[in-house]
Amino acid sequence: MRTTPDRIRHTLMFEIIGLLIVIPLGHLLFSLDTTHMGMVGVISAVVATIWNYVYNLGVDHALKRLRGHVHKTVIMRVFHAICFELGLICVLLPLIALYLGQTLAEAAPLVTSLALFYVVYAFVFNWVYDVVFPIPDSAARGEASATQA
Repeated sequence: MRTTPDRIRHTLMFEIIGLLIVIPLGHLLFSLDTTHMGMVGVISAVVATIWNYVYNLGVDHALKRLRGHVHKTVIMRVFHAICFELGLICVLLPLIALYLGQTLAEAAPLVTSLALFYVVYAFVFNWVYDVVFPIPDSAARGEASATQA
């Protein structure tokens, strides 16, 4: 299992890199003023940061309980990213529509585009993160470390 500081690093890196990509792309693709796109990005990031921590902690605990370890297969990573985004859409669509003064239908293309981007981004980011910051084998497999007796 990952430590709390590692989870915080993961979440902050994920959101900061995501914002650096989303704000300029959203401005270009949806012709939103950068201030509005920035606010949409920040609102999304704050909500997603909280959801990211809670969701990943819950998934890791479930995997540990059900499988005895937290390693994910490619299929599990795809399912993980999609479920994360579906939950996030349920919260973000009304918030973004309200902020932009739009109907849910008018805000849906922006929110859907954000979700599609983040599904791919979450899949790639989490895989790269696991490679760059691997879970020690003993912790990932649920084994006691040699120093514990």
